Amino acid sequence: MPRAVSDVQHAAPIAIFTYRRAEHLRRTLEALSRCELFEASPLLVFADGARGDSDASDVSAARRVATEMLAGRAEFHFADSNRGLASSVIAGVGEAIRRYGRVIVVEDDLEVSLMFLRYMNEALDRYADCTSVYQVSGHMFDVPGLRGRGSAMFLPFTTSWGWATWRRAWDQFDPAAPGWEQLASDRALRKRFNLGGVYDYAGMLERQMNGIGDSWAVRWNWTVFSHDGLALFPAETLVRNSGLDGSGTHGRGWLRRFGGGQTRLWSHPVALPEQVVEDHEAFVRVREAIWRQNGGALGRLADIAKPMLGRFGLR
Repeated sequence: MPRAVSDVQHAAPIAIFTYRRAEHLRRTLEALSRCELFEASPLLVFADGARGDSDASDVSAARRVATEMLAGRAEFHFADSNRGLASSVIAGVGEAIRRYGRVIVVEDDLEVSLMFLRYMNEALDRYADCTSVYQVSGHMFDVPGLRGRGSAMFLPFTTSWGWATWRRAWDQFDPAAPGWEQLASDRALRKRFNLGGVYDYAGMLERQMNGIGDSWAVRWNWTVFSHDGLALFPAETLVRNSGLDGSGTHGRGWLRRFGGGQTRLWSHPVALPEQVVEDHEAFVRVREAIWRQNGGALGRLADIAKPMLGRFGLR
């Protein structure tokens, strides 16, 4: 049975990543500001630089929103040039971890529940010394069989929409993703990394390592997978993504139906599990939900076709 959580010892820093979407960032900051513990949380804003004249005004607008809303509250890191999302997140998380030993990560297209920071901080305290736990996730897929369950669970993969980690876990992260080549020859390994075949993480990682893509998240997922690590998930999401509207650099195809603007947010306390073990029953239900939300068989065909299209410059 899950146990009641204790009071938060020290609020973890929040690393906020932004680029050029001023209004998305405004909604993100408004949602965060309504959370309990926001005022006690150190804030670090990492803003990527413009790619050129075409997006310079949008980048400036996002930075104005950040400084106007967080003046006197945040530490600002404004890049002079465009690093790209992956490099920005890897460097920013590393900076926060180096200084604070733990971090909560929020990108500028996320809206969070009132309970988001409370849950994150309680989990960071509770599992700080559990070496098999690599991440606390605020996002959860829409899983009908888990609705109404007030307790969190451990699953063997990560997500990137509102998450947290510790120095001991992030120290294991290697952007070179050692061993990724095995995915091409080991079918069992590939299927396991792909959550039993429901989502093409392997293809995503292969494209990334071959210079196609800009994802830190799939490499972080590979790190956790390679170490048989776990991530904590709420049963219902505390985060929704407002950036699936075509405004972002990375988007989803028309087949994908992952947590968009209509997703309801869990607004009650989340009980934390006593035992640090994978919840196999919940994992089955989550895989089924991911399969549906990823487009089912059509989505899988699209994933298979993507590398072939890439060879003809059509990706």
